[in-house]
Formats: sequence, C-alpha cells, structure tokens
Amino acid sequence: MCTFDSPIARCELMHVMVLTDETQRACAAEHGCPPGLACPLAAVFTGEEMVEGRRGPLPGQAPAVSPSP
Repeated sequence: MCTFDSPIARCELMHVMVLTDETQRACAAEHGCPPGLACPLAAVFTGEEMVEGRRGPLPGQAPAVSPSP
C-alpha cells in the first residue's frame, strides 16, 4: 500500500489536481498555463521548490526573509 501525503488542490480553471507543495510558477509550467493567467490557487502554493533534493527558492528568486523578533 502506498501513502501519498503531499497537499493537493483542484484547479477548476485547468480541470486538474495539482500539488501545492511547489511554486505557482512550477505548477503553471507543468500544466501548460499561459503567461499572465490569473491563477485561482495562487494563495495556496508554498513558494518553495524542491530541486535536486534541496529545498529553497528557484535560481533567480530572492530567498524568503523571516521577520526579526
């Protein structure tokens, strides 16, 4: 038996189930969304991408900054 515990959501615009533990940009590329499309799930993506076993922003993206206490 296999357990799949990644967060998913249904994109009503593209009519597909998408993983939300990736960036919106990666999801758009994977599902063929045209540039400039207003993503209905933009608020649910993590904003971080898994790349070659490391977690962090995609190359060319600024790293997330945590607020200082």
